[in-house]
Amino acid sequence: MTTQHLSLEHLIRPPAKSTVKSPAIFLFHGYGSNEEDLFSFAPELPEELCVISARAPYRLPPYGFAWYQIDFDANFGKWSDTEQARASVQKMMLFIKEAIDAYSLDETRISLLGFSQGTVLSFALALSYPEMIQNVVGLSGYVDENILSAGYDKKDHSHLKMYVSHGQLDPVIPLSWASRTPAILDRLGISYAFEEFPTGHGVSRENFYSMNTWLAKHL
Repeated sequence: MTTQHLSLEHLIRPPAKSTVKSPAIFLFHGYGSNEEDLFSFAPELPEELCVISARAPYRLPPYGFAWYQIDFDANFGKWSDTEQARASVQKMMLFIKEAIDAYSLDETRISLLGFSQGTVLSFALALSYPEMIQNVVGLSGYVDENILSAGYDKKDHSHLKMYVSHGQLDPVIPLSWASRTPAILDRLGISYAFEEFPTGHGVSRENFYSMNTWLAKHL
């Protein structure tokens, strides 16, 4: 499978067996990283999936990329550029649609996997446009209701499945932020698994095994 030129730079691992329409999982990295980071998961993800790891659109010198700017102010603390975040959700949505056409993907079997900032936007995309997504794996992130589309809570989310995990010792995104996610998913009627691990801002081997087992059962 040849990598096509699409609106976002990306890496791709084709499914083990070619089918007319392949299920796919899109990987969205965290702040300051790039498409190679989560692509390290690819060899161990379910072989029937087409794995596509995207690079965020905004350069973060010297070597990284971001889905939206995060600023640190001594007086106001940490704050995020919500307009840039909303714009990135649209860029992600366009990219997924492009990839479905370019790589002959099954549009009814699209999963998202995000880490940190990539999780925030994966949640935003799936909750705002649930008709596009089957599963979401959200690692070390949270639901930011400020970037969800207007009227998202009126849409049908009942088919969505989500795996949500967080480190109990996370110094970047507090566990308390992630702990608000289940109540939001309950309100929308979304089936999910929520797990905590005794780690910081990262994905332990135990976390990865649990996530991958869950994913294989929900394809």
